[in-house]
Amino acid sequence: MQVQAITKNIRMSAQKMREVVRQIQGLPALQAQAVLSVVSRKSARVVAKTLKSAIANAENNNGAKPETLMVREAVAQTARTLKRFTPKARGSAGPTLKRSCHVKIVVSDEK
Repeated sequence: MQVQAITKNIRMSAQKMREVVRQIQGLPALQAQAVLSVVSRKSARVVAKTLKSAIANAENNNGAKPETLMVREAVAQTARTLKRFTPKARGSAGPTLKRSCHVKIVVSDEK
């Protein structure tokens, strides 16, 4: 059975989040938690929180053991982008894009 957890609207670009998410894909869930605890990036804390939620969902809703769970899918998708403007030379304005992302982690106990 597959169980998922999604964290939405994180104020960080999906590109930065994907660098961390790729590291845990295909790993056992407990090993993925250990890997994320060592990574010293802001995005690793968010991914670890989402993974912890996915493990808890599998444990509480489906009675799965955390030792048997594997990370089947870990994805960082783009979310809304806030558009802001910064004053530039000669009265013009330059755009600033403040990007957000969604993190989706799917864990499964199937081989």
